[in-house]
Amino acid sequence: MDSFLCIHHLSLLSMISNSQIIKYLSEKNAHAGFIDTLKIKYRPIICPFDRLLKYAENAKSVYDIGCGSGQFLSLVAEFIPSVTQLEGIEIDERLVKNAQAINETFKGKKSLFFKTFDGNSIPESIADYEIVYLIDVMHHVPKNKQEKFVHEIYQKMSKDSILVFKDINLAHPFVIFNKLHDLVFSGETGRELSFTRASELLQQAGFHVIESFKQTVYMYPHYFIICKK
Repeated sequence: MDSFLCIHHLSLLSMISNSQIIKYLSEKNAHAGFIDTLKIKYRPIICPFDRLLKYAENAKSVYDIGCGSGQFLSLVAEFIPSVTQLEGIEIDERLVKNAQAINETFKGKKSLFFKTFDGNSIPESIADYEIVYLIDVMHHVPKNKQEKFVHEIYQKMSKDSILVFKDINLAHPFVIFNKLHDLVFSGETGRELSFTRASELLQQAGFHVIESFKQTVYMYPHYFIICKK
């Protein structure tokens, strides 16, 4: 990545701190269940949302695959003024309702939609967005469907759009903590990919990797792969 992009990304990081993010989400009331509320309010403690947000800077549209309770898109809508069009898709209708509730304040101010999807077929509307996020979703996709899932995302995204892929590194010994986390909060253990394998899948689908790095937060070994179609 060239020096201009580095400076560009760091400028947003200097403006938005993780403490700001946590404070913002802690004030959200989705009338959700206990576990969902914990995830909405405190996930930024273990997931570096501050680093993820920087890729939406100056964008006009953002799409989130597997958006959960919509907290990340809520952060985009709140902290990135240029983004006016947002869409999140999620297989769990309960989480879609949570997302609609915590983003009620943006009604009439942003074009913000949350939709239930079947987990297999990515909606055609993904082609209308500049930045697509896939945050900790791949390790919930069955192993035998992961390659097809990545290929479909590539095929349906528009040319020159960006995919921000973030997941947990299977090759790191701390992956066990994510597996325990998922067992407690989701009732299943993840199907994580290594950083190397994820990079291969993305490139085999046709993506051009423009940036990649790893970041361990507490006991969670994250990796980021930023791609362009």
